[in-house]
Amino acid sequence: MGNYRFHTPDGVCDLLPEDCQAKRGMEQKLRSLFISGGYREIETPGIEFFDVYSGGRFVSPENLFKLTDQEGRILSLRYDGTVSAARLAATLLKDEQPPLRLSYIENMYRFRESGGGRQKEFTQAGVELLGVSSPQADAEVIALAISSALEIGIEDLQISVGQSEFFKGLMEEWKITTDGANEISRFLDQKDTVALERAAVRFQLDAEARQTLLMIPALFGTYDAIDQFEARVKNPRALAALANIRDILDVLDDYGYIKYVSVDFGMVRSLDYYTGMIFKGFTYEVGFPIISGGRYDNVVSVFGRDLAAVGFSLGINLCITAMQRQGKEFAFAGTDVLLGFSDEHGMRAAALTMAKDLRAEGLIVQVDCQQKSEEELSKLAVSQGIEQMIYLQEGDCDCFEGEIEEI
Repeated sequence: MGNYRFHTPDGVCDLLPEDCQAKRGMEQKLRSLFISGGYREIETPGIEFFDVYSGGRFVSPENLFKLTDQEGRILSLRYDGTVSAARLAATLLKDEQPPLRLSYIENMYRFRESGGGRQKEFTQAGVELLGVSSPQADAEVIALAISSALEIGIEDLQISVGQSEFFKGLMEEWKITTDGANEISRFLDQKDTVALERAAVRFQLDAEARQTLLMIPALFGTYDAIDQFEARVKNPRALAALANIRDILDVLDDYGYIKYVSVDFGMVRSLDYYTGMIFKGFTYEVGFPIISGGRYDNVVSVFGRDLAAVGFSLGINLCITAMQRQGKEFAFAGTDVLLGFSDEHGMRAAALTMAKDLRAEGLIVQVDCQQKSEEELSKLAVSQGIEQMIYLQEGDCDCFEGEIEEI
């Protein structure tokens, strides 16, 4: 058995000061943005009962980090912010009248293959809009997701928007069984047109239905894509889904964000979870979505309260990885002033008072605690890249107004 004292487990990592400061800066920007939109911040436990996730069959048990307490009950590390927020809305917030606007920035844990920028422990920022079912509510959440990415510095952004009800309506129209629909959804998610053609033959789809099926993974756009599908579809459920996306695009156009959006009706995974609009956000240099969201009207009801719901989550660690690979630099607030003093002449109190005053002015100040000489302190400042130094000695009053020495 190896010695793991000096290593971290697979899928988790340490953050050095520069990365940690960049991450905290992103979190603060997102927190301010969420609050400005009326989304109150919540904090849920890092450990939940296993039943919280298993009760609604929304999470595969093999993706959970599981443990047991002293009474033998099965627990799980927090997998997702949405399910915990739904539990909270149905319990501690059950007497609050909708709409509920909630936000969170918390660490999540997923027992899965890591790599490509994904981690088993990662920080997720997200919002949930509960108790409203309308295209405007859906668009509000998508717009906030776009604003979030822009706020933290993601400029090259693409939002793909789909509708789970469109696919379900097509399956009804073509009389495809649930097992068959799951198989087709897998091929659509993989953009596997060869497998889709074979499935069309196997399920005996006519020529028009076969062409419609093959259009789904290939057709992108906005209103033009909706127009083409509306001309081919007869099922009321599918047509209502197309109308819903059209209405959402109208609202996003009013936000000024439609330039970031493309319709993709091939996003059909997690059909048991999503009940309407689905969307994902992408940027270059990472192969996974940095944003995931959609409408999930059945989740809160698992906990005993009937509330419509729509929300999104943004992976902060993945955004940092993307921006680093894109060559973007993060501003690092290093030390502004290194402050030393001659302890022989009782200058410590004056130095500490000066440090307090300079910090009140917004400067980052380190106070020497090794009683270094002025020459030694100057060398330390150079080695740490600190551009300004103050050294107090006998004759300097505690209302020091002298020049700060530039290193």
